[in-house]
Amino acid sequence: MALLRRVPAKSLTYTTLISRHSTASLAAKDKLNLKYTLSYNQYSIAITRQSKRTPLTGINYKHQWTTVRHMADKVIKVPNMAESISEGTLSKWLKGVGEHVQRDEQIASIETDKIDVAVNASDSGTIVEVYAKEGDTVNVGADFYKISLGDAPAEGGSPSKPEPAPEKAAAPEKPAEKPAEKSTPPPPKAEKPAEKPAEKPAPKPSPAPPAPATAKVTPGPAAPKEKAPTHEVPASPSGSRTERRVKMNRMRLRIAERLKESQNTAASLTTFNEVDMSNLMDMRKKYKDDILEKFGIKLGFMSAFIKASVHALNAVPAVNARIDGADVVYHDYMDVSVAVSTPKGLVTPVLRNVESKSFIQIEKELSDLSKKARDGAITIEDMAGGTFTISNGGVFGSLMGTPIINQPQAAILGMHATKERAVVVNGQVVVRPMMYLALTYDHRLVDGREAVTCLVKIKEAIEDPRRLLLDI
Repeated sequence: MALLRRVPAKSLTYTTLISRHSTASLAAKDKLNLKYTLSYNQYSIAITRQSKRTPLTGINYKHQWTTVRHMADKVIKVPNMAESISEGTLSKWLKGVGEHVQRDEQIASIETDKIDVAVNASDSGTIVEVYAKEGDTVNVGADFYKISLGDAPAEGGSPSKPEPAPEKAAAPEKPAEKPAEKSTPPPPKAEKPAEKPAEKPAPKPSPAPPAPATAKVTPGPAAPKEKAPTHEVPASPSGSRTERRVKMNRMRLRIAERLKESQNTAASLTTFNEVDMSNLMDMRKKYKDDILEKFGIKLGFMSAFIKASVHALNAVPAVNARIDGADVVYHDYMDVSVAVSTPKGLVTPVLRNVESKSFIQIEKELSDLSKKARDGAITIEDMAGGTFTISNGGVFGSLMGTPIINQPQAAILGMHATKERAVVVNGQVVVRPMMYLALTYDHRLVDGREAVTCLVKIKEAIEDPRRLLLDI
């Protein structure tokens, strides 16, 4: 028995109809499809419960036919990626049209200015249509793809059935054998032309008496002429004058924009110093095995430089501050950004509240963040903020450089490669492992005296790590 319901047109959609009556199907007398009338103000829909589902078909609305399957389709929008990100570049589709996906399964990757965002399926179903291709710019909230809801592997299998089509294409290969038979008659034809060249040898004997003598003389000079072109072939550099134009990825564009913004905004100045790494290297050598055995992490130099920086920033608060309009904001906490190189560009994950963390805690957290960055799993939250930055160009062999300030911070410390050099210690020339340090600072906020004092404090703490314990 059918139940007639009248619902305003703007308050009902096919998707909500199915969700409200998941076990309902529409049918008419004698199992015929019940037509419905679509008007401007209302739907006239008949709903009846049956054990067997029957498709819903629209009749009065010309050229529009809707089935239960279509009513289960859902258009998915481009998800929110971060508060400051409104668009991105679709870098890769991991699933295609016709493939079935499970809820929370990754189906695509969107590249943004800062990170790669993994897009996961919000529902289980089969992808029916995609609205963007790889390389397109997609805006948050725009239509991304359409999915047919439901756990229906059968539907996922149906698209794979059309693949046998290439097998039919194998049938035309049989006519290819016929041309092979036609190729057999040509050989006799080839024999006929072979008889014609036989007539050509006749004219050769006539010029034989005079010509051969001169011909034998010419081959001598002809040989050296052949050697000349051999020298020209390797000398031609035309093959190396090629160009390749590659579009910059979003992260690289953003890095370029921020670095140029920093140069145009800050009054950047760099001060240098050198540090004797002997004591720090001896300490690391003595305790690295114990730390690895007890905590499972490798002791590096970065944790020592972070702790030394904390020691120096406490002494010179201006280096840990930032300019905000006409105000100077001083931070009573220290969040250190550490530059990490990835295949797509440089990222700066932040270690928060390092002033209250130990060497071991810093090394562990730094190891985890670096791994996330290189695996492309770093998040916006991991890179937000930061009051001071440390960059280690020494891992790539840099001897000295001038790092660029990470705006809106006031300074950045640059570490470099450790090299053995001859230095004077207590009036004696000795060989010591030395590293150049560079501190680039914003001269609008930090005076030269403060910058030099900060760098000297870092140098002293590295050369004598006991200062960190005594806080002197």
